[in-house]
Order: sequence, then C-alpha cells, then structure tokens
Amino acid sequence: MTQSKDPLLQPYRLKHLVLKNRILSTAHEPAYSEAGMPTERYRLYHEEKAKGGIGLTMIGGSAIVDRDSPPAFGNLHIWDDAIVPWLRELADGVHAHGTAIMCQITHLGRRTSSTTGDWLPVIAPSPIREPAHRAFPKEAEDFDLERIAAAYGAAARRCRDGGLDGVEIEAYGHFLDGFWSPLTNKRTDRYGGSLDNRMRFGLEALAAIRDAVGPEFIVGIRMVVDEDVEAGLSEREGTEIARRLAAAGDIDFINVIKGHIDTDEGLSHVIPPMGTPAGPHLDLAGRIRAETGVAVFHAARINDVATARHAVAEGRVDLIGMTRAHIADPHIVAKIMAGQEDRIRPCVGAAYCIDRIYFGGEALCLHNPATGREATIPHLVPRSIGPTRRVVVVGAGPAGLEAARVSAERGHHVIVLEAAPQPGGQLRLATALPRRRELVGIVDWRVAELERLGVDLRCNIYAEADEVLAETPDVVIVATGGLPNTDFLSDGKDQVTTTWDILSGAAKPGERVLLFDDNGAHPGMTAAEFMAAAGSTLEIATPERVLAPELGGINYPSYFKAFARHDVRITLNKRLHRVRRDGNELVAELWDEYGRLMMERRVDQVVVEHGTLPLDELYFALKPGSINDGAVDLEALIAVRLQTVVRNPDGRFHLYRIGDAVASRNVHAAIYDATRLCMTF
Repeated sequence: MTQSKDPLLQPYRLKHLVLKNRILSTAHEPAYSEAGMPTERYRLYHEEKAKGGIGLTMIGGSAIVDRDSPPAFGNLHIWDDAIVPWLRELADGVHAHGTAIMCQITHLGRRTSSTTGDWLPVIAPSPIREPAHRAFPKEAEDFDLERIAAAYGAAARRCRDGGLDGVEIEAYGHFLDGFWSPLTNKRTDRYGGSLDNRMRFGLEALAAIRDAVGPEFIVGIRMVVDEDVEAGLSEREGTEIARRLAAAGDIDFINVIKGHIDTDEGLSHVIPPMGTPAGPHLDLAGRIRAETGVAVFHAARINDVATARHAVAEGRVDLIGMTRAHIADPHIVAKIMAGQEDRIRPCVGAAYCIDRIYFGGEALCLHNPATGREATIPHLVPRSIGPTRRVVVVGAGPAGLEAARVSAERGHHVIVLEAAPQPGGQLRLATALPRRRELVGIVDWRVAELERLGVDLRCNIYAEADEVLAETPDVVIVATGGLPNTDFLSDGKDQVTTTWDILSGAAKPGERVLLFDDNGAHPGMTAAEFMAAAGSTLEIATPERVLAPELGGINYPSYFKAFARHDVRITLNKRLHRVRRDGNELVAELWDEYGRLMMERRVDQVVVEHGTLPLDELYFALKPGSINDGAVDLEALIAVRLQTVVRNPDGRFHLYRIGDAVASRNVHAAIYDATRLCMTF
C-alpha cells in the first residue's frame, strides 16, 4: 500500500484481490513460448515487469483452449494439462514481487491457419474467411460448440490450478465474439439472428468457466464494444452486450476494445502506431464503465504516464494498460515511485514489437534490447567490477549513444565524438516525416541519460585517428554508421538522388519521380510518403513481389493510405539497372527478371534506397594499433561475456565497430550490438 496521492499508485480491490496500483500490462503473446509452454524466457519477461512494480501482468495473449484452434504466433497451449506446472512457476515468480498475474484464454476461430498445429480445419460461427489469416473456416456444428464451451472451462481450471489470480476471455476478432457480430454470424439456428441468440454461445462458455473454477476465481472479458466498421457490431449493441454480461454477475471486469482486426488496416487502429493521438478510445471505455458498473480496463496507445494518469483520475478506467510502454521499459512504476518519470525509456509507437512477432517470431522493442533477453541482458546496467576505462565512442547515432550510455553506467569515463551538429544519425532523417517524429525519443532519452551520467558529448567533430588517439583510450568503439549505397547500379551513380538527400533537405523532391527501393523497410517508404506529400508524381519500383516486405501489419497501412491518397504508382518485380541523362530527362532502365526484358521510365528524378555501405575509414586506420586488431569473439558476444581477444600484444587499446559501421541493418540491431558489447567491460 502506498501513501502517494498519485492516481496511478492507488491500490484497487478486484473482488478478493488487492492490486497495489492501477497499471497493468494487458495480454499479448510475445512468442517466447516453447512448444506452447511458458518456459524460462517467458517467465523472466513477466518477472521483470513485476520487479519494476506493475500491479497486474497478463500472460497468454490468445492462449488457446482447444486443439482445433491452432497456434498463429507462439500461443500458449492452455488446453494441455502439461502447462499447469509451468504456470505455477511463472505465478510464483511474479507473486514474489507483489504483482498479480492472469491469463487470457480464447479459441481463435477463423483468426489462424489450418496449415499449422494439427492441421485441423479452422472453425467459425459462419464460413466467412478472415482476410488477415486467409483460411476458409468450417461452420461450427452443435457438437463443436459443446466441446469448445467445455474447453473454455477446462482451460480456466488449469489457470486456477497453476496459481494464477484470474482469467480473461478474449472476445475481439475470435470465435466467441464472432457470434456477436452481424458481419461474421449468418446462422439461422438458435445461435444466430437476434441478439439473444448471438449471445447464447458466449454465455454458455462463461457458464462452463464458472462451473469449472467456482464463484471466487476472477473472470473477466476483453471484448469489442464497437467494431467501427459498416454493418459490424455497433457501439449501441456492443454496450448492450457488455451490460448483459455484467448484469449476469459472472464477470468481474471488462477490458474495452474498439475496432476490428480481420484486416491489417483494421488492426492498425485497434493497436494505433506512432503518428496517432494518445488514448483514442478512452471516452468509449468511460462510457462502458458508467453503463455496466463493473471494473473497466483499457489499453490502446497509452504510451506515457501523463495519459495513463489522466485516464484513471478522470474515471475513464479502473486499471490502465501500458503494454507496449512496458516492453520499452518494464520499470515504469518503480521510476514513478522514485520521482524519476523523466528517466522512463519512452515507447515511441514504432510497433516493431508487434511486427516482429509475425516476421521474426518474437516480440522485441525497437530500442530496448534487454526485453525478451532477460536471461543474458539486465534492464538495469550494473557497475563494472573491473578497472575504470577511458572509452572513446565515435559516432552519436543509436549505436554510438547506446554504447556511451552502457559504458558510462558501467562506471567508465566516456567521450563521444560526433561529426554532425547534433546526435541522432539516421534517425534524424526518419523524423523528417511528421508522423514519425516520435522516433526522436530514442535519441533524446539517451542524450538525457548521457548528461546525467556525465558523458563528454562533442558534436561538430569529424574524428580521424589522431583525434581519437589524443584521448589515450583504453577502448575505441567506432559507430560511424554508413553512407547510402549506390554501387548496385551498373551505370549512372552520379545521376541518382538518395533517400538521405530527400529527407535531409539536400535535394528537393522532383515533379516526376521514380523511387527504386531495394531495402524493403522504412527508409524507402518514409522518403516515398515525404515526396508524395510534397506533390511529386511518384512511382515506386521494387524487385520484390510485395512492397516493403520488412514492414508488418501495424506499420504499412499508414504508408499505403498515403500512397492511395496521392495516387502513387507501385511497380513490383523490377530491378533498377542503370540511369542515364537524355536532355532534361533521366532515363531509368528497369529489368524484369521474370519476363527477361528491360523497360524504361523517363522522369525528372530517380531516388534510390539500397541500404548503406559502412563508413569505416577510421576503423581501418585504427586497426593496426589495437590489441585485438578489431576482432570480435562471436561466442562471447552472443553470450554477453567479456571480449578477451589478443592479436597484437603491442597494441594500446581495444577496438570495436558496431551498427551500420559493420553492415547496413536496423535500429534494433545497432543498439543490440552496443548493449551486449559494452555490458561486459
């Protein structure tokens, strides 16, 4: 219990359970499970939030209750009795820090694939395909409904037996709420038609849960109240469903959702990315709280403490979800309690965590490499037990700033030399697009930490070997990044403009522009949206069979909306071969590998995005004088152990390069390089 008057730090009684504060991490599946079990990685991830002081953490985003709900992205197998000991170990670890823990349970219905798990047919209330997962479902029969209702009960009992504090039924875009929506329920039997009929299966499942766990165990529901799509579930009907569920007396809380998740565009509004308003659905949550009288939870773009505090203080919610914010910094509550809100590592809304689940098989924070790696990387950097060293970091992009921060936290004397007038590197370019300006938070947080730690950050210094050596370093970390790669062209490098030129303002967008993107990630798409908004008639050409394959479902809809608005032409399966000038025009030759033919585009400007090549002259100039000759023990790096390579006993310092100074990669890779290297000396 706390004496603080901060609304976020007030305790809250939910039935018999007293939560120590009003902040929760809502259910999500980071895909850290092993064979459907929440093993060590899963446990440590949730324990870290408990260490950080959160009141309630929910596991098992879409934990599956039956085998004909095949896993889509590492879902927990809550249908399997073998999970109970794992749940108990996880619950004990979280409870040890005074934090409550619950599990979300569901049947995915049509929101999965029939070609995973046991290859069973996907089932749904009606045989209507979900665009996002693309399976054609079977219409559930009477015996299916009996079995699945019983499976919900058995799953909830496993959670109770595993020592959890409660369960949450998932009801947005899945099997249960598929009965509610007129868009997904076309049945003519006793489960279709009227609202009474459409609610029937949900009430049967809830009754099975209560029969299985008894009246004291906490049971809630995370439900869509308004699908926000024509002919879908309206707020009026959704509110009535919530009111009836609450009146029945079998649920203890409602976790409010607005929107639909059957398409990527829909999902991007349910889980809003950067460039969108904070807390867009808080008013809806407040209305449901007023209408139902039960505890209300909510989470949607609650990235910052001020918004969370407002939500609780104004009575919109009883508990506020800061889920992605805790992926960025699991110690939010501890920092609030210590009066250190300014030190909270910000969630910038990049949605890298969510996109990684689908594209990389695991949730990772764009700029916190410790998340999901708690077994090897601590969130709080410990002081070194070794000698204090002089560390010179060259370059103040994400990699260099992180190297400086971790080294300084370890207790070393750190100097940062940056050629540009201000730190940030390529991230500064990305913020040229107004809706992506939040990315600067990655830079600003680190710069503030360096100031707190007393790091000597010097800008406007293009460091060469002599300047570095004059600092008598023990360790030199080259984080000089790279420069745009145009070497892929067979001819015409001097005729093209790079995305860097466009975003930095060094070149203005032309009237008729061809953008060639052979990176498939944010840099090309950011420049494309920037040019389209500036009025360019734009064509994007890519050698890929889809546009921007490195972007996931939360991020690409914003680009695609902009491209549709500005009538951007998209050309797939074409590789830029060469560019030549013909009078006032540029002629771009595009090669179609499938058709084995070359075609031309005549434009005013050709903009290219092909990643970067390392800016590594300084590294190679310093290499002969280094102890390790620049070499890295990869096994030690992976295990986060001290580098002990000695290739030149007469060397005077250890030398490493990180981030794009090694090879063209993304922000997370650059920061991860820096963290696991500098955590060890």
